[in-house]
Amino acid sequence: MLKTATFTAMHFCIAFAVTYVLTGSVAVGGLVATIEPLCNAVGFFFHEKLWERFAQAAPAAAEHAWLA
Repeated sequence: MLKTATFTAMHFCIAFAVTYVLTGSVAVGGLVATIEPLCNAVGFFFHEKLWERFAQAAPAAAEHAWLA
């Protein structure tokens, strides 16, 4: 979970900087920087869970392929 939190903080800073440069608005930069990284953090968390399942399934799939 710490990895997700630090990724979110980094993403917040990048999202704010890019949006501020594009719009010149601190308010819009703050809004985008708050909403967009939080959505990505949730997506990242589930992405990691999905990859864990694939990693666990890979040895079993390789074993079954050997038997075929």
